[in-house]
Formats: sequence, structure tokens, C-alpha cells
Amino acid sequence: MKLNRIAPVSLIALVLAVPLGLMARSEGDALPGAPTAEQATTSKLVYGLLSDSRYAYRPRPLDATMSAEIFDHYLEALDGSKLFFTAQDVARFEAYKPQMGENVRSGNLEPAYAIFAVYKQRVAERVAHARALLKQDIFDFTGPDRWVYDREDSPWAADAAALDALWKQSVRNDWLRLKLAGKKPDEIRKTLDRRYLNLANNVAALKQEDAFQTFLNAYTSTVDPHTDYMSPRTAKLFNQSMSLSLEGIGAQLQKQDDVVVIRELIAGGPAALSGKFKPGDRIVGVGQGTSGPMEDVVGWRLDDVVEKIKGPKDTQVRLDVVPGEATLDSNPVRVVLTRARIKLEEQAAKSEVITLPAVEGGAEKRIGVIKLPAFYQDFEGRRTRNGEYTSASRDVARLLGQFRADGIDGVVLDLRSNGGGSLNEAIELTGLFIDKGPVVQVRESGGRISVESDRTAGVAWDGPLAVLIDRGSASASEIFAGAIQDYGRGLVIGETSFGKGTVQNIVPLDRWPSSEGDRFGHVKLTIAQFFLPGGSSTQNRGVVPDLAFPVTVDASEFGESTYDNALEWRQIAAVPHQRYGDFSPLLPKLRQLHERRVANDREFRWWSEDVAEFRAEREKKYVSLNEAERRAERDRDEAKRKQRQEERKALGLALDPLADSSTDDGLQASERNVAEDAAREKAAEKRPDPLLHESAAILADAVRLLNQDRRLSAQVLPESTGPGRWTQ
Repeated sequence: MKLNRIAPVSLIALVLAVPLGLMARSEGDALPGAPTAEQATTSKLVYGLLSDSRYAYRPRPLDATMSAEIFDHYLEALDGSKLFFTAQDVARFEAYKPQMGENVRSGNLEPAYAIFAVYKQRVAERVAHARALLKQDIFDFTGPDRWVYDREDSPWAADAAALDALWKQSVRNDWLRLKLAGKKPDEIRKTLDRRYLNLANNVAALKQEDAFQTFLNAYTSTVDPHTDYMSPRTAKLFNQSMSLSLEGIGAQLQKQDDVVVIRELIAGGPAALSGKFKPGDRIVGVGQGTSGPMEDVVGWRLDDVVEKIKGPKDTQVRLDVVPGEATLDSNPVRVVLTRARIKLEEQAAKSEVITLPAVEGGAEKRIGVIKLPAFYQDFEGRRTRNGEYTSASRDVARLLGQFRADGIDGVVLDLRSNGGGSLNEAIELTGLFIDKGPVVQVRESGGRISVESDRTAGVAWDGPLAVLIDRGSASASEIFAGAIQDYGRGLVIGETSFGKGTVQNIVPLDRWPSSEGDRFGHVKLTIAQFFLPGGSSTQNRGVVPDLAFPVTVDASEFGESTYDNALEWRQIAAVPHQRYGDFSPLLPKLRQLHERRVANDREFRWWSEDVAEFRAEREKKYVSLNEAERRAERDRDEAKRKQRQEERKALGLALDPLADSSTDDGLQASERNVAEDAAREKAAEKRPDPLLHESAAILADAVRLLNQDRRLSAQVLPESTGPGRWTQ
């Protein structure tokens, strides 16, 4: 049985990967057995909200089926890889299964906390075993052993001995990765011992609130995949991400061992302007104002440290900082900063221009690209700042204005990995390219259908348009891409999108008890399903591109179709909307030109080869523990990278800034040099992007073909005087 992915996904996955939210103080290993009164009330409120058809799009009864699903989802969230619990543990937990739903309704959280306590205990036991293995003679890599890392569909290990065997192979794989990266045995042993100890400490320090949020999300995910409970702190972070702003010092922080480290300084922020910080510096103390007590924050969880550092603009905060090059026991430097409002520009819309050479004696084409990572909007700012607020559509309109002034020949809107955001932003963004009309139909739980339209006359861009999507393009991205396709306003290129065709709303739970402040958190719940102007839903099926690139991730691995309880695809009646064009007569010629071009495009061909290799490796679901095999694989990869880089040089192509980097350094993110890792991340943004370049070339082909063939142009663009005027 394939379960739903839960938010937060797996606690252990978060701890192992990027310790950003669950790294707590080391105080109090044991979890209190009884829930707080607020937690019990919150559980009841969440149940009341999600069981009411006035709010939830698809309420479900708390029957035996749902109780079983809550149970399964909770275990998946705690131990999705099945590396901690045994079959014996799960058999004991089964006694709780029939009452899981009733426990949510009544606010009885003791069973969930009991399971959570066993989870913490099992992690401690597994880590102790892993650390002991580092002292044993188990690191011979000449045999045929494997590490089967994908255990989603595997049975629970029968007992502790079976888990011992699994962990032995996992530890051996960790060791082999570091050995292949050139590390010596003593260094490997030290690195892994610290890694496992950090895991133990991090999980041991998880709080009751972590157990509570995980359990409630096990419940919400049974209602539908996109309904989540957010604690007050999580809700605050969500609003911050949507507004692309915060009030603080302007530094991106991460946890490294027991210390919070500066990863990156945000340009224009107080930390950067002070000139007293650099990536890799460690924050060991925080004090409020000019005279408040200094608190030693070594060993604190990252979000607790961030909470101390952030604060209202124009207030002061004192930081004790140990430079990255100094030992941790060095005397810290005290720095006083005045907090400010920080704009997170890295996540905002950005533009570039791709210049394509002339074809068949024509002129070169300049294609403008806008990369939009999310449909963000500062909801609070829109309500309170008299028109001064952050907005994806406003940013894109500004960039389109610059393209228009520069005489750009066409625009590619890059929505790859754009998981969505504000529905209103999707509507307003579509309105930049169409002259009034319906953008999305919204069907509520009772069957009522409303039509959300662009009501603003005029467009920001009336010329050639392409939309680039992939499997990570979801929700608002699909509304926009699907509407552009329905209107015949532009070409959609790439992969079939995620398939999330539902609308969520954020509901503050404090509205019911009429409490002051934010005590009970928020629920992001599904309230409606959306349909495109043509009547089709994107739910489950996604938006299918007009011209497809090779699939990177299969629909069985990622996307709405992987959720057990996702809503099914549906269709309703279309609403009247203008059809600017019909690209179907043009598509065969575009495919022919595309296939001919990519057959000779080194970067695109290399990318296709890499995708095929990646998919083949994923199908295996294991890695060899034979050193000779792994070394040969590594050598082949390194030789391939070097050969490609040489070909780039010979052909005058843009070089890959990461070509000289090791394929696998064996380290986790928290173990790398922070400054070097941040620089590597920045360099990755400049890597060749054959998909984007090819999308621009396809759009340029379309413009050229329509300009050269009047009959074809009349078929494709009958409304050539309005938005969608591609010919000159």
C-alpha cells in the first residue's frame, strides 16, 4: 500500500536532511504523557472544522477506515523508511488503531504521545548500535552486498536483530561514500560518529508540540493530501514565505552540529550593511535591545534561535559571534544591529534574455525569460499598506514592461518547480496576457460554481508567449498554464504538471474560542476544486504540454496521482471565453524542428542521457557495497563530466561551473563548509539550462514559421490583431 506523503513529511527525514525545524534544546528527553488543555482544544477544533461541509470540500466521517489511515499516516511520518520500529512495535501499537479517529475528536493525545515516546527510544537504540558498528571490523567492500535504501514498500523488520542487519548495511554505505571521496579511516569514523550523535540528540530533543503537530497532520492528510494543520509558529513562517519579507537582520542561517551558522547575507540587510559578518560565522549568544541579558544559544534548535534574532523593525538585537576561521571556544565578538524589514529578493521573479542566431537568412531573435518560483503575495501588506505590497503579478508586469521597451521578440515564462501560491495572483498574472475573461472556475463542496475572471482591460504583453512547466509545476502554476492553453494564447512546453486541482484556504482556529493572540494555530484546508475555462480540471491529470520534453519523474513516483485519497479528475461545462489561436496545425512542424535541433544539441542530448541514467538508477532502489563497482561508477561519472567540459570548450559553449566538483563528497549539508556550500549553490544557478534554451528556440521557430506562411498564420492565429499577435 502506498501512503500519502505527510506534511511535515517524515520527522526522521527532516532531521537527517536539513535540521531547520526540529533541532531543539537538549533539555528534557522525555515527553509529557498528557496533552495540554490548548492541544486538546486544538484537536477538537480541527476535527470540527474538517468534518463540517460548510468549510471542508470533502468531509469524511471518523469511522474505522479513517482511524486506520490516521494510524498508518502517523507511523509513516515518524518512520517512513522503516528503520526504527520493528514489526513487534507495530503489533503493540495496533491496539490504538481503532480509536485514532475518536482520539482526534475528543482531544485524547496520550496514545499518539506513547507511540512518539517509543519512536524516540528506538532512534536512541539504533544510533547507539550505529556508533558501536564504527568500532567493528565490518568495512570490507569486496563482496556482492547491497544497501537497499528504498524501503517504502518493504515489511517492518521482524525484530531488533533484523534492524541491526539493515543498519549495518546503511553504516557501511555511509563509510564507503566517504572513502570514495578520499577520506581516511580515522576521519570517516569521526565524521560518522558525530553525524549519528547529532541525530540522536536532535530526535531526543523533539518536543511535545512536534508530536502534536505530526499527529494532527496524520489526521488532516486522511481528509485530503493538501489539508494541513499549522502551529502558530508554522503559520507565521508560511505568511513570511508568501510575502517574501520578514523583519530581522537579513541573514540566512543553518544549523551545524550544536551551533547556528550564517550561510548567506541578504543584500541590503542590516547584517550585510554592517560589514561585520561573513558566511561561516557562528552565532553563540543573543540579547534583546541594548541592555537585555545575553542568552547562550549553543545547542538550541534553529527556529528558536531565529525567533530570538527576528523582531520588529527599528528594534535592536545583540549577537555574540565567533568567526568561522576561529575555534568555537574563542572569545566571541559582540555586534549590535538594528532590525529592518527584509525583502527576500532571491525568491522573486527574475528575468534574462536569450539571443538566438538567425535561421534561413532571417534576423536573430531575442527571447525574454521570466523565472517565477512561486505565486507570492503579501496578503497583510495588501490590506494595510495603501498599495505598497509584494506581488508576483506586479513583479512580472514590471519585467514585461522592460521587455516591451527593449523590443524583445517573445517571452518564455518559466514555471518549473513552481508549486503554486495565491489563486488571486494566478488570475492577475493570466490577465497580463489576455484582454478580460474567465481564468478559473471554482466549484465549492455544495456544487455551487463561481467564475473568477480577469476584469482589467488591456494586457502587459500581447506578443509571442510560451510557458515552460515540469512535474513540479502545481496548483496556481497549472491554473495559469491551463488558462493560457485554453485561450490559445501561447505554447505550453515541458512535462505534464503535478495535477493539483484544488483550492485551499487558511483558517485561524482562534476565531472560535475568541481568544486573544494566536494560541491554537491555523488549518490550511481544501475548500473547492478548480476547473479551467474550457471545463477541464487539472486534478490528477495535470496540464499536458503542447510540446513535451523527456519525463524526468514518473507519475507513479511524484505528483497528485501518487496520493491514495486524491480527488478524481472531473469535467464541467465550459464558460464562454475568447480563443486567440489554435496551435495544433503548427505543432507537427515545431516538433520536427525541435527533434532535428536537439539531435545536434550537445547540452540537450547530455541532459536526456542523464535523465535516462537517473531513472534507471531509481528503478534499482539499491546501491552496491562493492568498492570496485562503486569506484568504477565514480570514475565513469568524472570522466564523463571532464569530457563534456572539454567539448564545451572546443565548441565555444558556456562552461559548467560545477564540472570540477566531486560527484559525491559523502557529506550531509550540515557537515560541509558553509561558505563553500553556499558558493556552490550560487554557482549551480549558472549551469547550462538546455530546456530553457530549447523552449526559447521553439518559440522563435513558431514566430518565424507564422511570419513566413500566411496561410498557416491564418489557421493558427485568426485573432491576430489582439493579444496573441505573433506576426509582424
